[in-house]
Amino acid sequence: MTYAISAQTLFDGDQFLTDHSVVIENEEVLCVIPSDQVSKDIKCQILTPGILAPGFIDIQVNGGGGVMLNNAPCRESVDSISAGHLPTGTTGMLPTLISDSEEVQRAGVEAVRLARANGNRSILGIHLEGPFLELEKRGTHKASMIRKMSTADIDWLSSLKDLPVLLTLAPEHVEARDIAKLSAVGIHVFAGHTNASYEAVKEAVAAGLKGFTHLFNAMSPQTARAPGTVGAALDLDDTWAGIIADGHHVDPAAIRIAFKLKPPGKLLLVTDAMATVGSETSFFELYGERIHEHEGKLINAEGALAGSAIGMIDAVRIATQAAGIPLEESLRMAALYPAKLLKLDKQLGRIEPGYRPDFVHFDQAFKVRGTWVAGQYQAH
Repeated sequence: MTYAISAQTLFDGDQFLTDHSVVIENEEVLCVIPSDQVSKDIKCQILTPGILAPGFIDIQVNGGGGVMLNNAPCRESVDSISAGHLPTGTTGMLPTLISDSEEVQRAGVEAVRLARANGNRSILGIHLEGPFLELEKRGTHKASMIRKMSTADIDWLSSLKDLPVLLTLAPEHVEARDIAKLSAVGIHVFAGHTNASYEAVKEAVAAGLKGFTHLFNAMSPQTARAPGTVGAALDLDDTWAGIIADGHHVDPAAIRIAFKLKPPGKLLLVTDAMATVGSETSFFELYGERIHEHEGKLINAEGALAGSAIGMIDAVRIATQAAGIPLEESLRMAALYPAKLLKLDKQLGRIEPGYRPDFVHFDQAFKVRGTWVAGQYQAH
């Protein structure tokens, strides 16, 4: 089946095009051409005013659709989470499991496998955030779930070669040789929830550490005589960094500073989203503790931040309007750059011939009007 989508404004990953259409055939982009050149024989979907852009890819999604992956690590939960984020423009994601038991970890991986096998094209892999973290920087992670990495852990993680895996750990608690082993089998190792020194992070990067989870949050800060993990993230050009642009975790000025300091393509937008996204409920439980939404942010009983309540379109809006990042770059930070991190940038992150038709259509108010996953359209 061949069909076209006509947009007033189309962002192909490189530039904005006016009055252009994308022609799709057999779950693949065939071409991008001026709309007046589309054959009359092809069925054409004409979009309302707004921007058609590559679908967003979120590498840190703890929950959505009323579900937390930790609470119910099964295929149905994975499907509910991806469905909950689709109205926010997220067409690809890494469901994220925070620190938990070995049984829950294995169940979460199997849930992701089953969702992918059952045809959920939005699920690109899994993010294991912990449990090999620093207790002092654990945030909302339960202290009793945090532990040292064992040989059995390394063997199990090394066996996960059938899907992309992002692993967040505290490099001061994991040997450089073990980071090297994990990196060698294709795991994307990130630093997070860490008190590591600049020197320790630099050693970990030399061993294969690729980047940093939620930059500025739950990591040793930069000071004059101790650059810390934050300093390493901003100084080491070959590393990636995810950043939560929700207006609460990171000040817009800090987002702007990170954008100026990281090389182009190395700063990614993430949500760190919890169960409330895509759900009418304003609270949920994690580790038996009630988390509730208050004035746009999620807090626990102690009043501490516990993940975010945003979707990716909100991150794009805040990065653009509050932090002053050009819209085209905010869109790349939400799609192309995560695709590059996951080595999927020959399939996702652009609207170009040969790419999978994953798109988001949003209006001037940053309201998502429609999404496409592998060409399958859903209005919002």
